[in-house]
Order: sequence, then structure tokens, then C-alpha cells
Amino acid sequence: MDAMDAIFTRRSVRNFTYQPIPLEELEILIRAAMQAPSAGNKQPRQYVVITDQRKLEEITTFHPYAQMLLEASAAVVICGDERIQPKAGYWAQDCSAAMENLLLAVHARGLGAVWLGVYPNPDRMNPLHSMLNLPLEVQPLGIAAIGFPTEAVEPVDRYDTKVVHWNGWQEEE
Repeated sequence: MDAMDAIFTRRSVRNFTYQPIPLEELEILIRAAMQAPSAGNKQPRQYVVITDQRKLEEITTFHPYAQMLLEASAAVVICGDERIQPKAGYWAQDCSAAMENLLLAVHARGLGAVWLGVYPNPDRMNPLHSMLNLPLEVQPLGIAAIGFPTEAVEPVDRYDTKVVHWNGWQEEE
């Protein structure tokens, strides 16, 4: 699958089979995430890969939109490491770029995924911090639930000319 096909056909997948994902495949996906750009090329990201079903289930107790983790084979928590970031706050952008790379790689490899937002919600961040034993300076941005999809999800064209402004802001008439 080429890059444009991956971008235009990727969709959030929330229903998975229970088929495990080989560790080699998970490593390929993490490699793809690591290829994302970052401010000053500092790469202030850490990746926690979760394949333990009990941990996946535990996330559903504090994250209200994480029920698909009960069927997912794995999850990747992308975290910003404040000890590495070049300027305060840039880790969120760097982690978001890595998350998108991860989602596109998942799709390109024939798997499915959905991004579960964590940051900046303390009701999600704090329990995840404790559960994963994250250092204080490492902040969880989001979770990618990953697995083999139970069905194909049709692509949607989201292009909207009303939100595109050429050479400056123009109010809609």
C-alpha cells in the first residue's frame, strides 16, 4: 500500500478478533512511529507496548472509551518525555506525529487501530501513570488499541472546502 492509499483509506477500528499480533510485527509498527518528525529532532518519546490482557482490561476501568481493549491484541501507549523535549510543551506535538505514523503503519500492515486520547485528562493520565509505573517526567499522550479487524471499515472523504483558507483567513459568505 502506498502512502497516499494509507492516508485516504485509514479508519478507526474498534472491533477486533482475539488473534495475537506477532512481536516482530509490533516492533515494525514501533519503528514506523519512531520515524515521525520531532522538534529539534530530540525525539522526546517513549513507547509502552502492552500485550498483557489483564493490563488492557485494567485500562477500561478508568478510560471511558477504551472498551475495545477487551478484544484488542495489543496497545501502544505513546508518552512524552519532558526530560528530553527541547522546549516545554512540544512533546505533545511530537507524540501526536508518532501516533499518526503508528496508525498509518497499522493500516498499511493489514491491521486495525484506534487512537484513545489520554492527555490532557488527569482522570486518564494519573491511573495510566500508576499502572505503567511511568516516571514523573513521562506523560502519556494516548493509547493505540491494535488488533486484527473483524471487518473492513469503509473510507470516508473528509475534504471540506469551507475549512480551507488560501493566503489568509476568509469568512464564508
